[in-house]
Amino acid sequence: MDRRLALLVAAAFFMEILDATVIAPAAPHIAADLGVSPVDVNVAVTAYILTVAVLVPVSGWLADRAGPRRVFAAAIVLFTLASVGCALAPNLGVLVGTRVLQGVGGAMMVPVGRLVVLRTTDRSDLVRAIAYLTWPALLAPVLAPALGGLLAEYASWRWIFLVNVPLGIAALVATRSLVPRVPALDPGRLDRTGFLLGASGIAALVGGLELLGTGTPRWFAVGALLVAAAVLLTAAVRHLLRTRRPLVDLRVLGVHTLRTTAGAGSVFRAVITAVPFLLPLFFQLGFGWSAAQAGLVVIALFVGNVGIKPATTPLMRRFGARSVMVASVAASVAMLVAIAFLQAQTPLWLVVAVLVASGIGRSVGFTTYNSIAFADVEPDRMTPANTLVSTLQEVSAGLGVAVGALLVRLGDVVAPDSGTTPYRIAFLALAVLLAPAVVAALRLPRDAAAAVTGHAARS
Repeated sequence: MDRRLALLVAAAFFMEILDATVIAPAAPHIAADLGVSPVDVNVAVTAYILTVAVLVPVSGWLADRAGPRRVFAAAIVLFTLASVGCALAPNLGVLVGTRVLQGVGGAMMVPVGRLVVLRTTDRSDLVRAIAYLTWPALLAPVLAPALGGLLAEYASWRWIFLVNVPLGIAALVATRSLVPRVPALDPGRLDRTGFLLGASGIAALVGGLELLGTGTPRWFAVGALLVAAAVLLTAAVRHLLRTRRPLVDLRVLGVHTLRTTAGAGSVFRAVITAVPFLLPLFFQLGFGWSAAQAGLVVIALFVGNVGIKPATTPLMRRFGARSVMVASVAASVAMLVAIAFLQAQTPLWLVVAVLVASGIGRSVGFTTYNSIAFADVEPDRMTPANTLVSTLQEVSAGLGVAVGALLVRLGDVVAPDSGTTPYRIAFLALAVLLAPAVVAALRLPRDAAAAVTGHAARS
């Protein structure tokens, strides 16, 4: 494994996640400046993540056609320039548009880089390689809440997007020496039918959820979009299973560990993506805290993420991926319930303790799902497996934010003008959604992913 290449891809991943996460604590300030509701700012988050989700399947095809080095460099340039556009946005519409451009860059940046790392890594080094690529998902949110809150409170929310500029320049310079010049291949014709069906289905699904979450839903439009989503996504699955060279090869779901990551792991990712979006709003709009205070306290969630990370691999080696996954998901469900019962009068140390514990469960679960995803995938099927997992991760993250906002809006319908109650309802609903993932983890074999965790050798 080329450690420097893995670190470069991790840095690109860090830049992408930092930009997605940093908006949450600044949402009330963005909303006030642009004249919209704070929860409406989730559209800017969702637009970015779903743009990535829609275009990730194309990234593998494009990397083969143009060469990964060229695609990776172009993606960094586009992502960095779009970040400047976000900082200059005069209204929510322009902000969403520039976030979409960022999504185009992100779709080509991280998956292509991760694919290069996976292709050049032996299975015995897979857990270590994935550890490098997992750290950014835990470190970036550590900085984002405090950074977003402090900049929004004492400078301007527009500065939060400019953080990407020096990171992008540094990554572009490093790309020239670290990303290998892999020759372009002939990937065949792009599966345009699969792309159009999948992209349209995802867009219809999110559009329907967004409309459903408004104060006065237009039921005909909601129904039409959700029905269209069901039809389009069903047609997409049928097409992808029948096509000789599909855009996303669903046949790799025959691998049990990959299937668990694709299913229960996607639900887990959706929930852990929704929580950082909801917490700053919960603390600011429910408890009356400032953006800076909310951002600093939310760091506790991600301190738990990072603090437990060095122990995750030893835990899997000692107890096995299955047992660790069951414990982490169950703990995450319990902590979501605990968060729902926090009060403005709750001692700060107890709030921090709950968030740290939640972060520990989230970190262990996130790392375990990532570790087992490719454990049993044959080398010649790594590309379709990576494409499928990357797509589902981005779709689930985008839906997590959308569903989180929807649950708050529905909670407000149940208890209008009640302060914290809509957020409490949202956290409890997220716990209910996550609970079945415990059952999915229990159905894994006891020696699941033993080839990469080493658990079987110690049994």
